[in-house]
Amino acid sequence: MKLHLNKASLLVSGLLMGSKLFAQTPDSVATATYVKPFSPVSSFRTWSIGLYGASPSFYTPFQGKEDWHTQKINFGYGAYIKNQIWHSFGIQANFFRGQLEGTDPALGTAFNRVKTDVNYAVDLTGVFTLANISWSNQQGGMQPYMLAGGGFAGYKPTLYNASGAATPGYRNGSNISEFYVPVGVGLKFNVSPSINIDLGYTVNFMHSDNLDGYTTGGNYDQFSYGHIGLEFALGKRSKPQLATHNPVASMRTEYTTKEIALQNMIDAEKARNEQLRNDLNTTNANLAATNANLAKFTMDSDGDGVPDFFDKCPNTPAGTKVDGSGCPLPVAKPDVKVYVTEADKKIVKEAIQNLEFDFGKATIRAKSFPSLERVAQLLVEKNFSLKLAGHTDNVGSDEANMKLSKDRAESVKSFLVSKGANPSRIEATGYGETQPIATNKTAAGRQQNRRVEFTLF
Repeated sequence: MKLHLNKASLLVSGLLMGSKLFAQTPDSVATATYVKPFSPVSSFRTWSIGLYGASPSFYTPFQGKEDWHTQKINFGYGAYIKNQIWHSFGIQANFFRGQLEGTDPALGTAFNRVKTDVNYAVDLTGVFTLANISWSNQQGGMQPYMLAGGGFAGYKPTLYNASGAATPGYRNGSNISEFYVPVGVGLKFNVSPSINIDLGYTVNFMHSDNLDGYTTGGNYDQFSYGHIGLEFALGKRSKPQLATHNPVASMRTEYTTKEIALQNMIDAEKARNEQLRNDLNTTNANLAATNANLAKFTMDSDGDGVPDFFDKCPNTPAGTKVDGSGCPLPVAKPDVKVYVTEADKKIVKEAIQNLEFDFGKATIRAKSFPSLERVAQLLVEKNFSLKLAGHTDNVGSDEANMKLSKDRAESVKSFLVSKGANPSRIEATGYGETQPIATNKTAAGRQQNRRVEFTLF
């Protein structure tokens, strides 16, 4: 009896230590098996199968006076298939096979040992998951459970005497089939999304006193077994197991995900607002620079209507009329009508008659200067306008004659301007050989055609 209690204590201690180790499931596992809260059962894997090894024994914690002093623990095995209906409840079909053995009966008899072959024990149980929530972790690493149900077992007890020979006994050597009630507890540890380690202890309450081949006291027999095995979840790996799913963790993940998304939106909005502030500051700085430049281009210190930037004559007196450069306009002289007299025409005529150039050039000969100076004086005194028209004969190319006639007219203009005449009132034009006044076939005719005409007005 003490041996069995010690083994049970070691089993419980190992389970408690394992629960602390497996409870530390990484957040990544929870994320990988995340299912949105209040999702239908179809979002989970509900079917699983299990294989286990067991240690069957006549001993159970619920026995009173035992039929045998010593119960030997042998090896057994089993398998099950389970369908998880809800998070906390599933239905499991279980198969078990093993051998029970006891020695030294409590009452002195002709036999001292029994072996019972449990050929099969098939039951259907309801499995209640007591907890699959770990409040300090994203996902619980273990699930304690309890089960209860009913089934049928087929077994054969055999009694032996001290010499090892089988002896007659109550239903000794008979194959017996009867109803039993399994009740058990256990822990499952999640080692991967599809595999659980299953540790448990089950007591089977028989419906007779036949199991150990020895009838005494009128109490029904019992047997138990501890087991360790693996449970494999069936279905798509992308779906979590319903039995191991932590709905609180899903709600926490949902909340955290939305919180992170909201925080990202807030951070993005803050970044956008910061960018808008930076853009506004840049715009304000550019506007200030533009206003400064605009002030530079629009400031008019002397009030003459021309900005300082363009004003070439700053600080003009108030009321002064200025041109586009800000400089004072010349004061207009009274308009005095001047008439060309016969004497004026005579001066011009003499200048034309005395005008000579070097051959083939626009250089005025010195003998022409006096008469030209009198024309210049006339222009200055009476502010006349003068049109100079240069002409040539037909000797030479048209292009050369045109250039020569223009150069000679310009030469006369330059001379008059050098003597004080207003250049804006003198127009110099060259016509080349296009307007002859005599024939170009004779020397005398060509001489007349080589001329500069003065038109005074």
